[in-house]
Amino acid sequence: ITQSSTVPCLFPLQYIRVALDSKPDALLQLMLREWQMERPKLLLTVQGGSENFNLPPKVKQAFSKGLMTAALSTGAWILTDGINTGVSKYVGEAVKTFGGHDLRKRSTVGITPWGGIDNNTDLIGRDVFRPYQPLGNPLSKRACLNRFHSQFLLVDDGTLGKHGCQQGLRTRLERHIQLQKIHPRLNQGVPVMCVVVEGGPNIVYTVLDYVSSVPPVPVFVFEGSGRAADILALLHKQTLDADIKDDFVIRIEDVFGVKRAEASQLYSALLRCMDHRESVSEASFGNVCVSTYGILTLHKWL
Repeated sequence: ITQSSTVPCLFPLQYIRVALDSKPDALLQLMLREWQMERPKLLLTVQGGSENFNLPPKVKQAFSKGLMTAALSTGAWILTDGINTGVSKYVGEAVKTFGGHDLRKRSTVGITPWGGIDNNTDLIGRDVFRPYQPLGNPLSKRACLNRFHSQFLLVDDGTLGKHGCQQGLRTRLERHIQLQKIHPRLNQGVPVMCVVVEGGPNIVYTVLDYVSSVPPVPVFVFEGSGRAADILALLHKQTLDADIKDDFVIRIEDVFGVKRAEASQLYSALLRCMDHRESVSEASFGNVCVSTYGILTLHKWL
């Protein structure tokens, strides 16, 4: 862990630059101490597309309001990639619209690759206020931070311009938080729930990791948001037999723009995800059911 600073923006954004191999227990204690965050009673980890995509208005409304209702009613932390594109940008818009007047009290943490941030040299400093320009160069391959996140963990693996290095640390931190007790007198860990909005092929494997972990993490899939989410939602409603394989493999090829061999591998991973669907219980996203495990498909909320 190398530095902790604050960005003056619409409201102060707090960030800590961390090494890729940072220990999750030390990291959690630092977050609680430096940022004075309350321990989460629920962890909502939002996964999905990192590139910009369009959400239908009704899906966007349902996602935004549902996410913030769940977070505010339970004292949850929300984890995202923290960048100003894709699903993280939609989370930022949800915080802005439904997060209340004091945005600093919304525990929305972006776990972001240091080397993938545009203008990251503006953030160098220790225990100081640093000005940061949230608008990047449109020709740059790097991303900007979303200003409606309250905190950022900037993961430094020594590379520049690469994305994805933060996923391992994010997974370790989520699992460590899951082991924390909600209350000293209760033998119950912090519930973790994954919310999937759109997403590419990697999201299929991310979902598989969540539902097959011990203990399993329930996954809420927003049907109507596109790509991976819609593929998961569609298969979730199917009777799984050999007759549907060819059609699904073709659909996967079309949706993700991949070749037949990769589409077949993705279909196998999707089937393994569906091995966990029988343990799903119906629940409204805004009224969180913390005992739910498996994949819960949230339909179009129409």
